[in-house]
Amino acid sequence: MNRPLVNRARLGQSGPIMCLPALLPAVALVLAAGASLAETTLFPPPSGRTDEELLIYSSLDSDLARPLIAAFQRTHPDLAVRYEDLLTGALHDRIVAESQAASEGGGGGTADFVFSSAMDLQVKLANDGFARPVVTPDTANWPDWANWRDTVYALTFEPAVFAYHKPSFAGHPPPATRADLIRWLAEHPEEAQGRIGTYDPARSGVGYLFLARDQELYPGIWAVAEAMGRAGVRQYATTGELLERIADGRLALGYNLLGSYVTDWARRHPDIGLILPRDFTVVVSRVALVPTAARNPARGAGFLAFLMSPEGQELLSETLRLSAVSLEVAGQPTPAGGMQDLAGLRLKPVPVSPGLLAYLDQATRARLLARWNRALSGR
Repeated sequence: MNRPLVNRARLGQSGPIMCLPALLPAVALVLAAGASLAETTLFPPPSGRTDEELLIYSSLDSDLARPLIAAFQRTHPDLAVRYEDLLTGALHDRIVAESQAASEGGGGGTADFVFSSAMDLQVKLANDGFARPVVTPDTANWPDWANWRDTVYALTFEPAVFAYHKPSFAGHPPPATRADLIRWLAEHPEEAQGRIGTYDPARSGVGYLFLARDQELYPGIWAVAEAMGRAGVRQYATTGELLERIADGRLALGYNLLGSYVTDWARRHPDIGLILPRDFTVVVSRVALVPTAARNPARGAGFLAFLMSPEGQELLSETLRLSAVSLEVAGQPTPAGGMQDLAGLRLKPVPVSPGLLAYLDQATRARLLARWNRALSGR
């Protein structure tokens, strides 16, 4: 049984949690907002013989998830999969709202399986009692940094990269370090103005995590932010929005983008290039859990076991270009999942641990976002 590491009201207990009549209107608003943000894809059962369903909430684009689901359904032909693609913050809020409604008797539960790139929010769900322990056949061999109390599992090993528009750098190489980036912004103002993009840390969970890690690892990050601000940096909530603009040249460069998405887009858009920063490379993971209030936790645990299996890890590594956590797969000749050899880089992985909760402290978050905005504005 997991014990929380911070004080809080547990589900179903008296205390700060509102009683049912007061809670339900707030829950309804959150659920309605979450539903409006979700992009739902239904994968029918291959056998066509049943209406049994696995419900997944995920921040991974449905097109990237498709081969994973197809492989899972080959061994579960009677199971439909309802896949809801959400922004990371909306995903977290929806799990909380649906779980609270279920605990008060006002709802039928939540997703069976949750997969998100916002590591901090996933650990918070577990720490706040919204994730159940699951032991899979591969748990015993899973790296310690990638497993917290058998409730939260890191399944990928993904660098933050620079993405760039190749024709925009035809006359000179793209930046390979943060110092190079500052230099390029200063020496090529006409090329750079309004053509550098990054995540909006106020709207993107992974963008905020990258900013927090940059601040911890690199004292010069605010000089980078100030240089990007002078160049009229554009901020977006999703990787797709950034890569669309890099592909057609509206943006020349994207800072700190999830490497998995960049690699996938680069395969289909030859004008997109990728750089693994040579000064240091932040590495994050997509993190999975089975909610306490899952409608069918056994199905969620089954999908988790599949993704942790050698077959699931190989699919993540090779098909989706998401580097695998599994030591068996990571030991193969292409450990970077087809991205680029990670050897020789100063890799800075983020462990799955309660230390991530520090990023979610509201006062800390407000200070970091305020400093980011001040740096961009040159104040």
